[in-house]
Order: sequence, then C-alpha cells, then structure tokens
Amino acid sequence: LQYIVTMNVVQTSRPTKLGRGYVSDSPKANAVEFYDDIPNCELSLDDFEVFALARLKVLRKIEELKVRNISGESYRTQLEATIKANLGDANIDITSHFILRAAYCRSEELRRWFLTQENYLFKHRLEFQQESALQAVLKKINLDKVPNAKKNALRESLMSIPGVTPGEFASTPYYAIPFTQALDLVQNRSCFVANGLAYVPLPKVVSILSAKFRTSLSRSLVMASAAFNHVEEEGRIAPLLKTMNSHYTGNKNYTEQTGVDGEVTAANIDSLADASMPLCMSQLHAGLKRDHKLKHWGRLQYGLFLKGAGMSMEESLVFFQREFSKIMTSDQFHKNYAYNIRHMYGKEGKRASYTPYNCKKVIMGQAPQGGDHHGCPFRHYDEQHLSSLLQKMSVGTPMDRGEILRLKKGNNFQLACLKHFEINHPSAQSVPGIDLDNVGNHPNAWFSASMSYHNLKDAKSSDVAATEEMELKVAAAVSPEKMQE
Repeated sequence: LQYIVTMNVVQTSRPTKLGRGYVSDSPKANAVEFYDDIPNCELSLDDFEVFALARLKVLRKIEELKVRNISGESYRTQLEATIKANLGDANIDITSHFILRAAYCRSEELRRWFLTQENYLFKHRLEFQQESALQAVLKKINLDKVPNAKKNALRESLMSIPGVTPGEFASTPYYAIPFTQALDLVQNRSCFVANGLAYVPLPKVVSILSAKFRTSLSRSLVMASAAFNHVEEEGRIAPLLKTMNSHYTGNKNYTEQTGVDGEVTAANIDSLADASMPLCMSQLHAGLKRDHKLKHWGRLQYGLFLKGAGMSMEESLVFFQREFSKIMTSDQFHKNYAYNIRHMYGKEGKRASYTPYNCKKVIMGQAPQGGDHHGCPFRHYDEQHLSSLLQKMSVGTPMDRGEILRLKKGNNFQLACLKHFEINHPSAQSVPGIDLDNVGNHPNAWFSASMSYHNLKDAKSSDVAATEEMELKVAAAVSPEKMQE
C-alpha cells in the first residue's frame, strides 16, 4: 500500500507535517476529489487515528440518514454540518480517505460498506459544485465539451431528451461520452446515443462521474486488499487499521455509569430487559435466566452493558450471584466470577474503567459458538432463527419483520437493529426529550432512548389519568341544584 508507506507515521510527540499536494491555507474540503494523487506527508500516530475517525463519523452519518429515509434539504443540511465539523480541512479529507481505504480493504463486507458511503459522499459534493468547477473536474478526467457547431447540428435530437428547455439549450454544455460509461442514463433514456457516444447535458453528468468514481475506488480497494500483508508488518499502524471499523464514533462512550431515567437494579432488570433492551442484550439476559450462567464473552458484553446502563457494582454482583447460585454455591461464584465483575468496574487489577461494547465491536468481535449467547442476533443468527425469534417476541407486523430480515440479508445489521427500535417505539422521533443519536450504533444508546420513551409515555398517561380524575371530582362537586341554576 504505497500511500501508507508515503505517510510516515511518527511518535505522538512529533507534529504532523503535510507534504506534496497539501495547501495549509485551504480550510474547506468541498471540492470534488477522485483521490488519484497519493498523499506524501508525515503524521503523528494520534493524528493518524483522529483523521480516520473524523471521516468515519461522516460516513456513518450518511448511513444513518439513508436508513432513516431522510432526503432533500434535511439530508443535505445534516450531512453538510457533519462534513464541516469533521472534514472541513482539505488535508484531513484527503489523508483520512486513504487511511480508511487501507482499513476497509480487508474483506468484501468492509469494502462494500466503504464503497457505498464514499459514493454517496462523492455525489453530495458534486451537487454543491459551481458549473465552472464541475467543468474543470470533467476536463481533468479527459471529458471535453461538444463543440457548439456539433451541438447545434444535433439540436433536434438533443432537445428530445428531457431536462433541458429550449431557452437553456444554448447555454448548456454537452459532453460526448462512451455510452458504456453512461449505462444508467442510456437505460433511462436520459441521453442521446449515436455512433457509440452518449451526448449528455452537464446537469446529468453526475451519474457519469459517480460511476467512474465507484469503479476506480472499487479497483483500488481490491488492489489494497492484495497488498495488506505488507502493512501488517508495520507494528504501529496495523492494529489501528484492523480495529478501525469497530471504533465507536458517538459522543458518549458509556465508560462511566451514566444511568437512565429510573435506577437499574437487580430487582427491576427483568422487566427492563423485556421493555427496553436491544435484541443482543435481551438475548443475553434470556440466556442467563435459562442457563443460569454466561460464558466469558457473554459475561463481558452483558456486564459492561449493565454498567453503562447505570447498574452499580454492588447491584451487578447481587444480580449475577442470584442467577449463578442456582447451579453453584455462593463460594464458587465469589471464587470464580466476582473478581471479574469488580475488574469491569475498575476496582481490581490495573483499576481501569472499561467501556461497554458498541455495535461495531459486537458485530465484528468473537463469533458465538455452541452454548454462547453473546454477539449480534442480526449478524450471527441465520435467517430462520431470527425470523422465529422476532415472531415469538411479537415484533411488529409480518411486513415489519420482513423488512428487518431484508436488512439482515443485505448485511445491514445495524440498520436492522434501528428498524427494530422504530417498530417497538412508534413515533419516537416526534417525542421531545428522547436522544436518538447512536441508536443502532451502541446498545446503551438504544436502551437509554427506550427508557426515555417509556418514561415519557408513562408520564403522559399519568397526566391524562390525573386530568380525567380531576374532571370527575369537579363534576361530582356540582350539585343538581347548581346545575339547574
């Protein structure tokens, strides 16, 4: 991977030095970039990670907006705000693309995800270009305008294509492109084809550029995958690249016990599991109640989740001991398992406070084996098992469950989880006071949003009941004589 080699990653104490192709006084990164030029720069190890995570936030925002079916001005506004906050510098934009290209080249699933989100980002940026800037991009990839004489000779044929009015024809540039590069437009009859060339007006060139960008990036990802073993020899950056896709990019990491509206205890956790836990955690809870034990990865995933949800260490010890003691003595529990729980809370060992698993870590982590209950049901259950489980839990309608299964089949596991939340919490987006950020990205965000939803719903029901009771009391206080008066 030549571009990783030309990025000289240094110790964190040394500042980043930007080399060929970087202009320090160009703060914006809205230009259309094909990322053909390999960056030549020196990065600190900290900046290597920070730059990559900045771009990852943008790509995950695109994924989130798409799954929520947000489009139009709302889509553009939200995405542009995220781009400005994270990729507002051209240096970061270019460097971060190449870092993530290396991180996401390792498997077909990762390549497909990265390619899809980058293509959406590319299309978004095209829409913000001035006509002159767009023509410069076309010239850069050797697509020249049709001469005016040729355009006027083809006027009748070109005007048969919708999109350009007679009044706009004279000022609209057209481009002659090999029709194989404009198959989408040919299929939709959105261009004129003659002698193997597709004549395309400038406003419709976005489709051409997008296809070209996607083809180029796809080829680069495959080449990078074949050469990734050379990067693995670099002991400093290989671990960062291998775990980049599982990094959590939300504002909250739930390392500390943030809690939710309502204390999480050993006494109420059963009811909370039924009402407010995402499927991965409710399955861990069900497995624990059924088997009265969890294996290592299950204890770690569920124990850290409960910690992030607000369960204290003392309550956690009570909860797990209550279940484990059904198949072992209390002494055995304290000898073999209590230390690990205290360790998760930073009370043993090196006394570090461990972070609950985010969705990427659950999905890409250790796959469950026989007798395990950890992992992501949308990722690790087969279609029949997942379908039976959703039906058993009475999740939505058959159509709702079919949509979840469709997302699972398309490897959109987090989107399937988000869909599960939306089905179980109707109109949650319209309820003020619910933080829906990172639902589908972190189990604790899912749980916290669900708890807020139910608490607000219960509070509203209580207010309605109180109002009705007051009206009845007022009506009863008014005597028939007063009524007659």
